[in-house]
Amino acid sequence: MSLGAGPVRVGIVGAGSRGRLHARAVHRAGGRVVAVAEPHPGRRDRLADTHDVPSDARYADWSDLAERGADRLDVVVVATQDHDHADPAVAFAERGVHLICEKPIAPEEPEALRVVEAVRRAGVQFTICHPLRYAPATRALVAALRAGRIGDVVSVQHLEPVGAWHFAHSYVRGPWRREDAASSLLLAKCSHDIDLLTHLVDDRPARLSSFGRLSHFRPDRRPAGAAARCLDCAVEPTCPFSAPRLYRSCLGDPDWEEQLLSAVTEDPTPAALDAALRDGPYGRCVYAADNDVVDHQVVALEFAGGVSATHTVTAFTEPAPRQTRVFGSHGAVEVDGSVLRFHDFRAHPERRVETMTTGDGRAPHQEGDEELVRAFLHAVAHDDPDANITGLDEALASHRIVWAAERARHSGETVRMAWDDDEDGAVPVAPIRACG
Repeated sequence: MSLGAGPVRVGIVGAGSRGRLHARAVHRAGGRVVAVAEPHPGRRDRLADTHDVPSDARYADWSDLAERGADRLDVVVVATQDHDHADPAVAFAERGVHLICEKPIAPEEPEALRVVEAVRRAGVQFTICHPLRYAPATRALVAALRAGRIGDVVSVQHLEPVGAWHFAHSYVRGPWRREDAASSLLLAKCSHDIDLLTHLVDDRPARLSSFGRLSHFRPDRRPAGAAARCLDCAVEPTCPFSAPRLYRSCLGDPDWEEQLLSAVTEDPTPAALDAALRDGPYGRCVYAADNDVVDHQVVALEFAGGVSATHTVTAFTEPAPRQTRVFGSHGAVEVDGSVLRFHDFRAHPERRVETMTTGDGRAPHQEGDEELVRAFLHAVAHDDPDANITGLDEALASHRIVWAAERARHSGETVRMAWDDDEDGAVPVAPIRACG
């Protein structure tokens, strides 16, 4: 993807798993990674070496890249931890650099609005990493819905099956385990699921409610005889959340060593792994960690046009792709990963079900990640903001729905949302308030 005389020049802020993923997507889309900012020297150099980033474009701190290297960038990817998105996003926007921002924009609304205001003031392009809109299955589903394939959409049911091991890794032992250190589970994991619902329905919710709690991963559910660490635990051999069983299974598999094990240890050897499990956060008992995010949650939404929808996120599943069911006046469609099954109420019983397989065999999320980056680099290279379907307004809308859902969960009330139109599209402007 070229801009003027050369490829779109991209800086990566945060060289963790998401930063590495986006860097690969930039390369595959024809862009060029020209700078990396990452405090951990090993991660910084591994990503930089992979993309031939020169030594003088490798920074330990994003602020140094913003101050000394922003003029060499067209786009920056902000892939730091949740609370560290706003400051770099604002700084690079003020320097005229277009932004790909990992979700969330920021955990709290005032910080997110600070980013929004900076982007609008600078006039740069912005996308949030909500890749579900770009997945081939979503594109096929939206095309079918807009064409009236199942008649009028009446209701939607959506499930995010996190997976027990994934939840234990990221949301009990890992960086997203506490709201004060990261954000709520709904914002960290499901802001793009909420965005998907608004995209499918093509509307904004008028009111919503939400229920969820931390039910299982807490001290009072700790089995008798369990130790504080898996390596010392007599219960570990039969525990579903055994850290040694999970992480040792990754050894020798390059994909899993990069995707999962790299968070636990920089050295993928049995001895280094055992040392990390002995002393680090990933070896803790899941019933003796300091986590506080919910392990299951349901959001019920009623859209302004009358469509109803539910979103469920739960830790207690096998690893599986997201599952969506859309119910219409003339039919229904089920989406399981990359497979769509259409049910036509008007057809002969023997011909009423049609199956469609989309994509290239990879997970829809992975395909969506790459297409999002490709679309944004195209939007920047060709000055074509319409190519970006997860822009500022869409990002802010999804976040405000999540914040409202969290208010509803904590208060136990149904929350009414107020939206208005301005020159940039539909955004909420009135305070969120409980139904009286």
